[in-house]
Amino acid sequence: MAVLWLDDIGGDDLDTVGGKAASLGEMWAADLPVPPAFVVPTETYRAFIEETGIDEELFDIVGVGADDPDLATAAKEAQELITETPMPDSLREEILDAFDTVGEDASVAVRSSATLEDLEGASFAGQQETFLNITRESVVDRVRECWASLFTHRALYYRQEQGFNHHKVDIAVVIQEMVDADKSGVMFTSNPSTGAPEITIEAAWGLGEAVVSGAVTPDNYVIERSTGDLKAKTIAEKKVMHVRDAETGETVEREVPDDKQSERVLSEAELTELRETGEMIEEYYGQPQDVEWAVHDGDVYLLQSRPITTIDEAEEPTQGSASDEGTGTGLAGGSEDSELILSGLGATPGQASGEVRLVTKLDQLDKVEEGDIIVTEMTTPDMVPAMKRGAGIVTNEGGTTSHAAIVSRELGVPAVVGTETGTEELTDGQLVTIDGDKGTITAGGNTETKADDEDAVEQVRPDTPVKPMTATEVKVNVSIPSAAERAAATGADGVGLLRIEHVILSLDKTPEKFIADNSKGEYIEALVEGVRTVADEFYPRPVRVRTLDAPTDEFRQLEGGEDEPVEHNPMLGYRGIRRSLDKPEAFRHELDAFRKLYELGYDNVEIMLPLINDAEDIHRAKRMMKDVGIDTNKRTWGAMIETPAAALSADAIAKSGVDFVSFGTNDLVQYTLAIDRNNERVADRYEAMHPAVLDLISDTIDVCREHNVSTSICGQAGSDPEMVRYLVEEGVTSISANIDAVRDVQHEVKRVEQRLLLESVR
Repeated sequence: MAVLWLDDIGGDDLDTVGGKAASLGEMWAADLPVPPAFVVPTETYRAFIEETGIDEELFDIVGVGADDPDLATAAKEAQELITETPMPDSLREEILDAFDTVGEDASVAVRSSATLEDLEGASFAGQQETFLNITRESVVDRVRECWASLFTHRALYYRQEQGFNHHKVDIAVVIQEMVDADKSGVMFTSNPSTGAPEITIEAAWGLGEAVVSGAVTPDNYVIERSTGDLKAKTIAEKKVMHVRDAETGETVEREVPDDKQSERVLSEAELTELRETGEMIEEYYGQPQDVEWAVHDGDVYLLQSRPITTIDEAEEPTQGSASDEGTGTGLAGGSEDSELILSGLGATPGQASGEVRLVTKLDQLDKVEEGDIIVTEMTTPDMVPAMKRGAGIVTNEGGTTSHAAIVSRELGVPAVVGTETGTEELTDGQLVTIDGDKGTITAGGNTETKADDEDAVEQVRPDTPVKPMTATEVKVNVSIPSAAERAAATGADGVGLLRIEHVILSLDKTPEKFIADNSKGEYIEALVEGVRTVADEFYPRPVRVRTLDAPTDEFRQLEGGEDEPVEHNPMLGYRGIRRSLDKPEAFRHELDAFRKLYELGYDNVEIMLPLINDAEDIHRAKRMMKDVGIDTNKRTWGAMIETPAAALSADAIAKSGVDFVSFGTNDLVQYTLAIDRNNERVADRYEAMHPAVLDLISDTIDVCREHNVSTSICGQAGSDPEMVRYLVEEGVTSISANIDAVRDVQHEVKRVEQRLLLESVR
């Protein structure tokens, strides 16, 4: 059957119709006010490519490697093959018949949802299309475009990089009647931060896209559920709204009439109806929900419901954490050798020359060729394929711990971040040289140097096969799975920090959004595949994996991130274990991934919990590990010491059952000294060797030694020789360094250990 109706769909049909449709089917079955919808299931996509005979050609086209420069061309050809292949008459007729059942003159939303069938060890991580206000004339074309979005450049790269089989990935499409909303918004059935029984509603005029995209500041209403009392309301000035254009049928932005800009959107009666509906939804699902709703001619409709995510009602959304991190001076000047164009922070050591390639939009990544210098406002996980091709990276924004800095270090690509004006002062095709040590960009250079450079893996491989033998283990930090081979080539004793958030951010959706659009099984498999790439490379050496610790501003850049809080300082906010414990379902899925890794034989994987404040955080996480079937007595796990509170609670933490603690000095220094290292006004006061920081580290090591708990460091300071000497003298168990610093740290550790041994003998 080419289509399924909501009557035929339930929560168990994730693999057939995706999370969005399954949720709609559940709400439909509960007699909630859901607009009519039908679904073109995964089997219909499969029938299309097989009946038209394009399946073999399609999969031949996309068989190029992840790093092949022809991947972008392959993506374009694959999408064109699907969109230009006529829909078989039988499939077309079933889709149009279903559309006519909704209404021949109806306007619908067409949303795609990738999924997997009959594939135990795979995941899909591409971003699929959504089309609004679609009419009968174009609905079949939009379905094909949704199918084609399965083969975007980004989706292909992800699957190739992870070794997934394109043949096994399918896609479903939801087609739902549009509500020509007079007013719309979102509703949180419980307090999104505390879970308290109060409903939060945001509302604006017109269609809901204006609210979820941040184009308008909505009204905000807070209702006490037990009494129905309106606890608080904020009436915003709503200058724009999204509406359906009567002539084109497209969604357009219009100015709100002057007399309605400051007018209250929802009446008392509408608030009451929304409250009652929200209570019904939460009761049905058994957990707080994030609901998209619309009102047309006085009737309330529910467009989507998913497990609750959090927001900050006080501020409008902003994009990215790096917007105030720039420390570059943008100075122009000259030197004896060449003209200094501008400067910033040296993020990755080394020099590189090449032609500038300005990237202001993701679709411009294809123009980046081997040896180019990428210049962009800030990097995102989508840019990793291009970053691997480029000879160097320059960003306007970001500090030394930004995405650009971390990834470029692991790829061995020189980078200068935080220049503030790089995209303005540099031009496409301009020949420049960047210095990742000094943080400078100068005019001119030698484009031939790239071709003579050693392979990135060989650059970090020791000159001699025998590494320095040390009692203190020297491990390596890894952020992205694709850097695993390079990290392993250093000869490190294992991975002291694998950041799982880069695996999650590469999905281009928040965990909740990805699960809703796909399935929890696919989310778990994505995490498994990301970790096992590194675990395979290092086996049997240990790989210490930190659970999710991305700040909210990084999530805001993802699909579904519009519901993330807007925080004044995300580093101090909703992240680490506090987010995981507040979102137990998403955290359980992370733990499910670890459990599956253990079942697959990866006994070298260790779990590390970030941003712990006290032993209670650990006890709660430990209970959840046991709940999903992880034996905490047999598996190695531990916690990070990143806050003064955690360091001062070291005794209780050591008694909680952890096998190790690891110092995250990037945060520990900032929290101890009240210093934002990316704030140019105070960054010069950032001092990892400050006596207060060292006292916290030393006392924690002493306490943990008493309880036979291992200690480690995985922050930036682990690559600093002065810190290395201090830690070895204090008796730290292991040190985890950046990829390019491993061999230097090994030699420094050996020198200190030999000196200490000699002094003890004397």
